[in-house]
Amino acid sequence: MSKRFEFVDEEGFSKGARIIVDKDTGVQYLLAHWTNVGGLTVLVDKDGKPLLDPRYAK
Repeated sequence: MSKRFEFVDEEGFSKGARIIVDKDTGVQYLLAHWTNVGGLTVLVDKDGKPLLDPRYAK
């Protein structure tokens, strides 16, 4: 069974921030974490639609 989520390292991001891709839908998320505090949010385009990774977008 394959893992559903993939961590994608983006050049220029600071430590504590990573992009996660849902391989089933292609939707990209921003994960921010510092010590014991963090958050997760969907990344959106200029129209408010979720950003999709073209490798997995359906």
